[in-house]
Amino acid sequence: MNQPSFRILFAIYSGMTQLDFTGSYQFLSRTPGANVIVASASGGSVESEGLTFAGTQRLADVTACDLLCVPGGLSALDAALDDTFIAEIRRLGSGARYVTSVCTGSLILGAAGLLTGRRAACHWAWRHLLPLFGALPDTGRVVRDGSVITGGGVTAGIDFALTVLAEIAGEDVAKTIQLGLEYAPAPPFESGRSETAPPEILERYRERMAPLLVKREAQARKAAMRLSPNI
Repeated sequence: MNQPSFRILFAIYSGMTQLDFTGSYQFLSRTPGANVIVASASGGSVESEGLTFAGTQRLADVTACDLLCVPGGLSALDAALDDTFIAEIRRLGSGARYVTSVCTGSLILGAAGLLTGRRAACHWAWRHLLPLFGALPDTGRVVRDGSVITGGGVTAGIDFALTVLAEIAGEDVAKTIQLGLEYAPAPPFESGRSETAPPEILERYRERMAPLLVKREAQARKAAMRLSPNI
């Protein structure tokens, strides 16, 4: 008798950062014996930052999954305030063996009540919002707390995916897939983290993000208030 496939579900939404999704998808879709599902609240086409993904399933039509992954994006907290979307994330995450995210996807997991008391990663610029959802912010690029595995900002989704692959398929499989995809990062600049970026670059970025920070903090507080009865 054939063993049931390992069901990996990517829950996506309008305005997400496509690399949060596609980076981890590229690796996890090669998991031996896995059934990878891409779903959204309404199904059909989903617009990300510059790319449109077609043919997604409806989250309500997905009965269950073994691993739930939620990507991040500039619209992550818009998604966190979508009651229908969050209800499906809560339902599917509550029954999953692994609850995971990339970048600000962890804020969505938090809004669904799936990170209470858990350590979690997030993009460095928005990590401070995690405690609003009862989560414990962690500066790690990939953070595991029991069945919850979260990746930091955007490109951390690849490191995250390799960590998950090693967990569910074994380290040798993860290393083989890494080799096949020639993942051997060697960035030309040491400016990928707030701790290593030149001060003037960091300040310039913070100034650019300042207006969005006000909006996002307000959205996070609103989402956290909605969460309270469900904790």
